[in-house]
Amino acid sequence: MWGVVVGLVQVVSPFGLWWLDPATVYALGLAAIAFVYIGFAVADGRWNVIGIEATVAMVFVVVAAIGVTGSAWLLVVGFAGHGLKDAWQHRTRFVAGTRWWPPFCAAVDVVVAVAIAIAIVTGAQLQT
Repeated sequence: MWGVVVGLVQVVSPFGLWWLDPATVYALGLAAIAFVYIGFAVADGRWNVIGIEATVAMVFVVVAAIGVTGSAWLLVVGFAGHGLKDAWQHRTRFVAGTRWWPPFCAAVDVVVAVAIAIAIVTGAQLQT
């Protein structure tokens, strides 16, 4: 439930940062969400987990960066992909001590991905 609430807050976040394009705000959100797992990986303490989570986070940062000026559909793919990563994380418990986080984060990701997709389909301007 809280994931949906936070997702809705993220959906309207471009209004709070009105001087930035919505695509830029959503890209910043995607990058920030991706980096949370690096913190969890450091808390886990296993070097292989830290390395893998850092690499995966960088992939999401690259997708987010391209989504700023490229197709906004990349942001949809990024959030949806992160939601799938959350589902995988929840199932495998790859990073220790995160039982509560993946379902929360997946809900955020799905809400934002769906909202951006709806915005694109309805003709909303996400980039200048």
